[in-house]
Amino acid sequence: MLIRYKKNFEKIAMGLLSFMPTEKELKKLQISMKQYENEENWQLFLWKEDDIIGIIGISFIDEQNLEIHHICVNPSHRHQGIGKKMVRALKEMLPDKSIVPTEHTKPFFEKCDQDRDDKTHHVE
Repeated sequence: MLIRYKKNFEKIAMGLLSFMPTEKELKKLQISMKQYENEENWQLFLWKEDDIIGIIGISFIDEQNLEIHHICVNPSHRHQGIGKKMVRALKEMLPDKSIVPTEHTKPFFEKCDQDRDDKTHHVE
């Protein structure tokens, strides 16, 4: 389930964001967190199952488009489709928006599209 970030989730959010290659430096991580907390068009969501195990951060580009800046899953929960579930839940939450990746999240999106293509082209 996708839940909106609140300040009391700051430590877990920072921990998850730190798995992003772009967020390895503490200073950069703190700047990103401040952006999500202070800028109205930037929003952070957490993925909760039994625990919070994933994070997805977006910004609204305009009325129709949003950009995914961060998407990360706790390493012990990876390769279970959680990243794809987060994107799907985001699309359901904001059905009138077109979602585009950044340079850093593009490889994940391309993998999702490839997985979807593999499934749709696979005929038994």
